[in-house]
Amino acid sequence: MIVNNIKEARIRKGISQSELAEHLKTDQATISKIENGKRDTSGQRLCEIADYLDVSVDYLLNRI
Repeated sequence: MIVNNIKEARIRKGISQSELAEHLKTDQATISKIENGKRDTSGQRLCEIADYLDVSVDYLLNRI
């Protein structure tokens, strides 16, 4: 599930929700909603998250 993979990758890199939010120019509440499956994210934003967390979009989409 995408939400679990974002959170897992973020924690593995030692990055807080706030740090990820700052990088993406959004707020921590938005990251929390994405990670909890309460908010969808665009393909572009998914690419930005994958790049920042050094994982593939396929990983985030659970395609590998």
